[in-house]
Amino acid sequence: MTTYHFIGIKGTGMSALAQILHDSGEHVQGSDVDKRFFTQEVLEAKNIKILPFSKGNIHEGLTIIAGNAFADDHEEIVAAKEQGLPYFRYHEFLGEWLQKYTSIAVTGAHGKTSTTGLLAHVLSENYPTSYLIGDGTGKGHRDSLYFAFEACEYRRHFLSYHPDYAIMTNIDFDHPDYFTSIEDVFQAFQEMAKQVKKGIIACGDDEHLQHIQANVPVLYYGLGDSNDFQAQNIQESSEGTSFDVFVRNTYYDTFLIPGYGNHHVLNALSVIALCHYEGMTAEEIKKMSSFGGVKRRFTEKQVGDQVLVDDYAHHPIEISATIESARKKYPERDVVAIFQPHTFTRTKTFLKEFAESLKEADAIYLCDIFGSAREENGNLTIQDLQNLIPESNLLMAENTDVLKEYDHSVLVFMGAGDIQKYQQAYELQLNN
Repeated sequence: MTTYHFIGIKGTGMSALAQILHDSGEHVQGSDVDKRFFTQEVLEAKNIKILPFSKGNIHEGLTIIAGNAFADDHEEIVAAKEQGLPYFRYHEFLGEWLQKYTSIAVTGAHGKTSTTGLLAHVLSENYPTSYLIGDGTGKGHRDSLYFAFEACEYRRHFLSYHPDYAIMTNIDFDHPDYFTSIEDVFQAFQEMAKQVKKGIIACGDDEHLQHIQANVPVLYYGLGDSNDFQAQNIQESSEGTSFDVFVRNTYYDTFLIPGYGNHHVLNALSVIALCHYEGMTAEEIKKMSSFGGVKRRFTEKQVGDQVLVDDYAHHPIEISATIESARKKYPERDVVAIFQPHTFTRTKTFLKEFAESLKEADAIYLCDIFGSAREENGNLTIQDLQNLIPESNLLMAENTDVLKEYDHSVLVFMGAGDIQKYQQAYELQLNN
């Protein structure tokens, strides 16, 4: 029996896939850098071995799955190819694995992780389900009926998948280090749509998705009247957000979700549409009301009289959505945005849009740009963003105590890099 060796096992997708294979009865191990990541905890709890990177890790009897963050000259990848071992990139292996199930790909520029998490929750409450979520969560089940997974458009990786269904949340310009324009992004989604085997659930409020062509039925959801599944009478309360669902203009039922903001309503609508199409009852679908959320998506902690929120938002649209959630959940509190831009190319491309979205907060703090593994530095600095937001302040990990002055406020730490270190530093300040 082979052992699956994950090169870069601490990555969010890699960690989730490793858990799925482990839960399905496979032998799993992996390697990565020494730095501790939030994905490690669950791997360690399942006794999945994590080794430091070394070409000595690679030997006969392994099937290699390499993370997309690592180039072909990585020492373990080189060793695997020299030894002629079975070798897959992450997206290639996932494309093979999902063929065993009724597969549902969740894709889009924004909302993938939250939507996949909600879909996985509803399916798991009713059927044996495997799922892979982009927050590093994965679960396998030997008797799975469904496989729900997050499908990323970056470098067109999602074209490795031929799912039964696809939920498409939106099309937007992101990953400017790869995509050249919004038209380039649209073409990638158009190619993906042609590979779907049973049906597509698409947000009809998104003008780009309205033009998607497919060989299978396309059901549209959204807030607009022309959608097949429409949400009306949206109301926020202390329990969350409730809304009525109309299917082709006929009242279907009323649903409650624990999140706040129209983006959460849209995510829920896509899940309702998919489950309805698969013949599930409203009562089965209503189990979404107990969804606990996914990691790093509006993850809250009450500290003293402040609410600290950790969120992955790293695009202007996501920043606006996160601030909207904070305002709707805590209408009586000020919202303080603490933002760390992720990658120099994205920061440069969306500099003005970042400034505009951040101005929706009551106070703004900016952290140094986080360069990804794909780019170590760029020719702009955080000062370029601050110049567009004169009322903002720069925040260093060693001077987070300035945040103490925001009594009874919501402090939203946003970013896809290591923004959590600023929150951790602040919490240490509060404890001293």
